[in-house]
Order: sequence, then C-alpha cells, then structure tokens
Amino acid sequence: MIRHLLSLVSVLIAALALEVSAQDAPETISVISSTFDHHGMVPEVNSAYGDNVSVDLRWANLPEGTQQLALICDDPIVVEIGMMEQPFVHWVIYNIPATAPGLPAGLPDDAQLDVAGLQGAVNGLNGLRRPGYFGPRPPANGQLHAYHFRVYALNESLDLAPGLGKAELLTAMDGHILATGMLMGHYERKE
Repeated sequence: MIRHLLSLVSVLIAALALEVSAQDAPETISVISSTFDHHGMVPEVNSAYGDNVSVDLRWANLPEGTQQLALICDDPIVVEIGMMEQPFVHWVIYNIPATAPGLPAGLPDDAQLDVAGLQGAVNGLNGLRRPGYFGPRPPANGQLHAYHFRVYALNESLDLAPGLGKAELLTAMDGHILATGMLMGHYERKE
C-alpha cells in the first residue's frame, strides 16, 4: 500500500513538473467560443447541472510546424480554495488533426471520435476517469470557479492510444509543445 502511494505521489510530482514546463511554451494561440467570452460565464446547458453539452471551441494563430493538437480543460480554483490537491479535470482530448479549426459543440463522449474533420481524435479521461467532456459542477456554495480550456500545438503527430488522463497526456507531450492558448470561463452554483 505504501509503495502504491509513493508511486502515485511520484506520478503527481512529475505531472506538476511537466505542467510547469508546458507553461513555458509561448501562449500565442487564440482560443474562442461562441458559447461564452474569455472570462465570461459558462452557460447552464454546458454544465453538469444542465445538459452537460461540450462547448464549441475555435482556434487561430497556430505556429508553423504544428502537426497535431490537444486540449485540457480543468478547474484550478478547487486547489486555491482547498477542495482538492490538484485541479479537477473536466476534459482531455488529443490526437486532434492540425487541420481542424476547432471542436464543435456537443461532441459525443466516445473515446474514439468519429466526427468529420476530427478523424483520429481521442476523448481522454476526465476527473471522473471517464472519456469525454464533464461540464462544471462545483458545490452549490456560490464560489466562482474558473475553467481553463487550454489548447496545445504539437510539433509531432503523437497518435496516442485511448485512455490517457491529464498527467499521462502532459508526459506524452513533453518536449513537443510549440505553443499554447487558453479560453477561460467561469461558473458558480448558488442554490
């Protein structure tokens, strides 16, 4: 049991180090949504309290040499307010073709996506250890949470297998991130 805990701690430490190195990549990608503006409110329909419909995203200004894209959406506020030790992961998607201009709203939760323009893309594991999008669902305490939809441009087609979570994806992308960009939305539950 102790060996397992030590192994888990070392994986988390490595993931944190990789997250810091990913943050060193230039933030030059523009990420937008028709659903909400940067620093705007994520609509109820896109929350797990609503219909849990994934948001649409569009990106621009990909760096030259981009071969593939990935996306991680998480909520770092849970760490700041002491709810969790790591940001809660709401969406991981990778193997996105560099030719894709974005992600449409309402993507299925299937691990392997069979969507026009996204052939080969994979829904990774969210914080519930399930594939696909899991919308905002903070406690009903009126605390404003932040959802970081971060896009990564990669210099190589990694063609990663299904089943990766945030930590495993960050490990696989290490040394391949050309640039990033982020759209941040907020959500709070007052009831």
